[in-house]
Amino acid sequence: MRRFILISSTLIIIAATFIFSLVTKRDDGKKDYAIAVHGGAGYFDEKTPPEVVKLYEDALSAALDKGKKMLEEGTAAIDVAEAVVRMLEDDSLFNAGRGAVLNSEGVAELDASIMDGATKKAGAVAGVKIIKNPVTAARMIMDETKHLLLVAEGAEKFAVSKGLETVPNSYFVTWSRERDLRKGTVGVVVLDKKGNLAAATSTGGMGGKMPGRVGDSPIIGAGNYADNKTCAVSCTGWGEKFIVNGVAISVAHLMEYRNLSLEEAVNYVFKNNLKEKDGGLIALDKNGNAVMKFNTKSMFRGYVSSDGAKEVKIWP
Repeated sequence: MRRFILISSTLIIIAATFIFSLVTKRDDGKKDYAIAVHGGAGYFDEKTPPEVVKLYEDALSAALDKGKKMLEEGTAAIDVAEAVVRMLEDDSLFNAGRGAVLNSEGVAELDASIMDGATKKAGAVAGVKIIKNPVTAARMIMDETKHLLLVAEGAEKFAVSKGLETVPNSYFVTWSRERDLRKGTVGVVVLDKKGNLAAATSTGGMGGKMPGRVGDSPIIGAGNYADNKTCAVSCTGWGEKFIVNGVAISVAHLMEYRNLSLEEAVNYVFKNNLKEKDGGLIALDKNGNAVMKFNTKSMFRGYVSSDGAKEVKIWP
């Protein structure tokens, strides 16, 4: 009888443990999916009119909602990254695509890149003037060529050969951008339900720049990076500083080789490699944890994950 009672008690404990594991939230901290976006690091301050602030907040929120819906439906991270950046490129509020700032000759020159954390394949364009959505041109370079980066006329010729939509350069010249010299960029980092990471970044570059200047956005490892082993990163700010310091890949390497958390890695890079007003970045680790850090007055940013968390912010 004592043996029967012991066996019965053991079975009850095993059953109870199994049921508890089914009904409780998993404790590994991993999200089923997550997405973070940024709309550039700049110089907005608390004196900015509330109606202007709301325009940016609504645009970022809409981009997050689009990404969340796609991720809930099981869309791959790389596809979400491209689609959300395209949405931001089409919005004249941001310094990418439609709202790109102009160089010193009054011409828009655009850069973009995209990277798949599952395969570590990437594509990029730089100095393009007629491609409506540079991020899609970057995606096609990644998917359909053996190259990574195409520039200027070569990138445009490739885009035309693939049937991508082109526009006259005047399409990018909006009233506000004709006299806007702020730095800024758009970017997206994504974790999908299969555990794959992706990052995409697009920009009109630095307002008033010399013709032909290329910043960090199309440079893999500087302004954009994704690796399933560690994180996905999209940067914004003074591109030259991000290039010489390899900011995006430095975050990933600190995680991989020094076993730092995402937050620790980002803080290390900001402390040791970036100075005040250099810019900011958004990043997701392989568990869907986000870090959105900047050292400028503001950075347009937002985050959504499968556990219900959502935030859209401009200032600290």
